[in-house]
Amino acid sequence: MRQAACALLLLTPLFAQDRSPDELLKLPVPTATRIAYGPGPLQFGELRVPAGKGPHPVVIIVHGGCWVAKLGKFDDRVVALDLVRPIAADLTANGFATWNLEYRRLGNDGAGWPGTFQDIAAGADHLRQIAVKNQLDLTRVVAIGHSSGGHFALWLAARSKLPPSSELYVKDPLRLKGVVDLDGPGDLKATLPIQQPVCGAPVITQLMGGSPEERAQRYREGSPVEMLPLGVPQEIFAGRMFATLSPAYVEAAKHAGDTVNATVAAQAGHFVFIDPGSSTWPQVVKAIRALTDPRP
Repeated sequence: MRQAACALLLLTPLFAQDRSPDELLKLPVPTATRIAYGPGPLQFGELRVPAGKGPHPVVIIVHGGCWVAKLGKFDDRVVALDLVRPIAADLTANGFATWNLEYRRLGNDGAGWPGTFQDIAAGADHLRQIAVKNQLDLTRVVAIGHSSGGHFALWLAARSKLPPSSELYVKDPLRLKGVVDLDGPGDLKATLPIQQPVCGAPVITQLMGGSPEERAQRYREGSPVEMLPLGVPQEIFAGRMFATLSPAYVEAAKHAGDTVNATVAAQAGHFVFIDPGSSTWPQVVKAIRALTDPRP
């Protein structure tokens, strides 16, 4: 616990203009419509729909938090969808419908492999059931994810490549127009060395149910870099957390034939990417707008 606390303190802002997770949690946001995508208490999303006539482009938001339900002594909302409500509200104010997903994380019953992945997938696919009523344009859906949620956002684009033999396979997964990774990992193996110092536990090993040597097939089906090319444009934003790791993923994705744009700001705090008041956030909104542009 002490190690996890120290780790998150390292992630809190070094610059005066950066806001901490606790400050982000205090930002006022309009209420959203809570919709269940499964029977479990954590299998739900929060839908926000912009004013005006649709169909509206959609942003699936996957929060981060080390893949865990509890991180040291910190407020549980830091590792839940609560932390990304401000950007969900801001994106909706900018004309995007937002689908902010909650899901089972390590420490919750049924989390890990395959449950957590299945939650993310089921949550995304549930948009089909609510699209007509809420005037959602499913031809313009982008997934964005922060920190560990960035891994899942990339994986959502990759899962169409899963073989029928996979525990994570679904016949017709929702197709994405693009992905935005906000300081998150695209390569689980490469992230293994920092899982303990950053998260205070071997969270990737726990998520996958073992090491890459023990669970090689799971890493092939759950780590985006091993599923390249994803087949959709990707916007990668990397700050202090992943500035040294992201370039290798970007290079691999481009080599595989994907279109990838990377913004690496080695001194940027981990949370500026989900702060609607930061100088970085307008760049994220611009990237999302470009990905959902209806023009070819």
